[in-house]
Amino acid sequence: MEPFDYHQSTKHSYFSIRTHPNRLDWDNQPSQFKSYPQHFKKIQLDYSNPNHRLLILSAGITAKKSYPGVEYYLRINPSAGALFPCEIYFQARNLDGFENGIYHFEIESNSVTLLQTISSDGIESYLGLEKQQEGFIFLFSSIYYRSSWKYKNRALRYCLLDTGHLLGCVEASCYLQDRAYQIQYNFDKKRLNSIFGFKKQEFFTAAIIIGNLTEEKSEPLSMQLDFVDGTNTFESNELIEFAYAQTLEQISCDKSYIMPHFSYNKTALEDTMVKRRSAREFFKRAISKVEFEAIMENLNAPIISDCDEEVSIYCVINRVQGMQLGLYLDKQYLKEGDFQSKAGYLCLEQELGHFSAVTFFLTSNARNYQALYQKAGIIGHRLYLAANYLGIGCSGIGAYYDDEVNEFLENNHKVLYALAIGN
Repeated sequence: MEPFDYHQSTKHSYFSIRTHPNRLDWDNQPSQFKSYPQHFKKIQLDYSNPNHRLLILSAGITAKKSYPGVEYYLRINPSAGALFPCEIYFQARNLDGFENGIYHFEIESNSVTLLQTISSDGIESYLGLEKQQEGFIFLFSSIYYRSSWKYKNRALRYCLLDTGHLLGCVEASCYLQDRAYQIQYNFDKKRLNSIFGFKKQEFFTAAIIIGNLTEEKSEPLSMQLDFVDGTNTFESNELIEFAYAQTLEQISCDKSYIMPHFSYNKTALEDTMVKRRSAREFFKRAISKVEFEAIMENLNAPIISDCDEEVSIYCVINRVQGMQLGLYLDKQYLKEGDFQSKAGYLCLEQELGHFSAVTFFLTSNARNYQALYQKAGIIGHRLYLAANYLGIGCSGIGAYYDDEVNEFLENNHKVLYALAIGN
């Protein structure tokens, strides 16, 4: 299966969403939290410790709402349908607040679980590193049934976008603490999936290296974890499992070594990160051209990774003071016209796309499916933070009429993500 085959088979159309309505099996709703047994050592995270704070600001719970019979957790990272399929594992070496070891971030309890201590061994060799890495190595996985329970075959798209948002969270957290980092997509995911005991229910999608290489040789990690259920219920999806396997290898990648430059006030950005929420509606209020240009500058900042695929950013300008209505490719004006109704229709007839100040469509014609989709998620997260920092609402829209978006944009690229901003 080529990446395009999976993408093609999971497109939405006006016809498909009416002939295949999405009925949810509430008796089999998966859990959003994974927890290792109590015989593993648990460490409660302390916000005053910078290393702990990096984790909390990457994927932690920021608020909890209680309703009769249910508690609803709000997290620092957005997720399609609030299903949160992604998990974070990490290696810590020579870091205050952690033993040298392999950990899992237990979101629900704001703690980490020590899975195994390390010495000269570690996961470096699985990422192509011969020397020991001092600092963090983050590994991001997806428990796909959390998403396929609702989104069926299209769930792999959401898992990759959600991972991209987590990568964006880590990027912002590193910016707050002036830490260098490198996103990595090309590593031995298959072997690590086995070592961590995932079976086929969970799989790694990306890594981030934060810190410095030492001169000490790293030995391969000797660990074999037993399977730990992360959903409490599961239904396999052969299409998703096959598509993941077929897109594991990243081919002919261009690396990006340029760190992005942002100009946020760090105190204000941290407050924005903690308070970030998805907009539920817009009220047809305009934003300024200066605000729009500031947002676009942040979206177009380089993303440092080992597989930097090109992602195009199309903008439907609905309500930006000082800018003509119409369709733009980044800053290039493509079509003149009032397309707000069209944008809303393309986003599965959602008012968010109609009443926004700007509706975005991210597309790519690149080959490396996992890398390009996660990059779209990073751009999406940058949009959330840049807009919210300016007091502008943002909402990610993962569902749209794929082919009709292509027709409107006049290209044949893979449509990866739609987002809307406004007030």
